[in-house]
Amino acid sequence: MIDVNDLRKGVTFEFDGNLYRVLDYHHHKPGRGNATIRVKTVDLRRGTITEQTFTSGDRVQDVRLDFHNVQYLYNDGEFYHFMDLETYDQPVLSKDVLGDTALYLKEGMECKLTFYEGEALDIEVPTTVDLEVVEAEMAVRGDTATGVTKKVTTETGLQVQVPAFVEVGDVIRINTSTGTYVTRV
Repeated sequence: MIDVNDLRKGVTFEFDGNLYRVLDYHHHKPGRGNATIRVKTVDLRRGTITEQTFTSGDRVQDVRLDFHNVQYLYNDGEFYHFMDLETYDQPVLSKDVLGDTALYLKEGMECKLTFYEGEALDIEVPTTVDLEVVEAEMAVRGDTATGVTKKVTTETGLQVQVPAFVEVGDVIRINTSTGTYVTRV
């Protein structure tokens, strides 16, 4: 058990049978009475974001998470298959658990999976990923007062705004935390 005053961004805890990761933390101490701790959390099993309020002195269950380096193998339409680089086990994650992160996965890519009691909960992909452009809009010439951009589709289905000079067949680097174009490779 840990005190709610020890909750900080990135801490994972169990409360009411659900696993939560703290996204934001705010401590409020009024003139009188107990302090209140407001945390914005994400439910690791469902992916829902909620705000919870605790009073000072409350306790929540601390959890021990395991992290495994894995390699992405393939997608069968419903599940994404990985291989543990140490044990050669092959955990699977559903598309619901991955969410938009699935758009950054390429076969052979190394990632880090988060496990809790043998259940795969979350995935951490590299900071940047290189993807090939398979479809691009036509760029409009003439509007050069601001950076001219166009929308392209990558090999994984990710759509991103890029500069006008990017064409079909180019490989571009994408920042996975913001989903934005970084450079042409």
